[in-house]
Amino acid sequence: MSTRKPTVVLVHGAFADSSSWNGVVGALQSHGYPVVAASNPLRGLAADSDYVRQLVTAVDGPVVLAGHSYGGSVISDAARDLGHVKALVFVAAFLPDAGESAVDLSGEFPGSTLGEALRQVPVTLPDGSQVADLYIEQSKFHQQFAADVPEGTAAVMAATQRPVTDAALAEGAAAPAWKNIPSWVLVATEDRNIPPRAQTWMAERADATVATVAASHAVGVSRPAEVARLIDEAAQATG
Repeated sequence: MSTRKPTVVLVHGAFADSSSWNGVVGALQSHGYPVVAASNPLRGLAADSDYVRQLVTAVDGPVVLAGHSYGGSVISDAARDLGHVKALVFVAAFLPDAGESAVDLSGEFPGSTLGEALRQVPVTLPDGSQVADLYIEQSKFHQQFAADVPEGTAAVMAATQRPVTDAALAEGAAAPAWKNIPSWVLVATEDRNIPPRAQTWMAERADATVATVAASHAVGVSRPAEVARLIDEAAQATG
């Protein structure tokens, strides 16, 4: 049996960037894991998934693919039919079935207050079409996204957040990889973006291994050790 550790590829979600994984990256690297924190374009589900798929395809050897929030939708599409992806880890994330969108799933159960915190910025694309870039209002970011993160850290996160298009959140998913790849789910019980009941329901539907943590949506920032621990568990179980 090979003792080589899999490469962990981390995919952030909306209103975040790759730095949101910094604490998780440090914890994983300290245990010998090669790590890549992908830059998720946040432009459209199929396009974002194809980008991540190409990145994962270029990784030599086994991969554990982890996604936060909308990044869960991305990894579920990106990993389809990639034999070297050994496990999927969903961190306060969406696990859509075919045709389902992030908008659909966030409204499946009550509890999300995200819609009330968003602002739209119209953007004209090179072909002349328009989309809306969505941001969380900076004054609402701490409470909405990262209530258990220190205020100063949350303020920096709010200022550096990456917008997602409204089209990306409304785009239906393709056939999900979680139906064929072993999956782990970390449910954030204080999440105000994706209701914890929705996270649990999606995890049970996917027959995933479930862990819970009392944390906000920004669980990778506030509880990096717990996130890294679940990724390590997935890697060891499928190694």
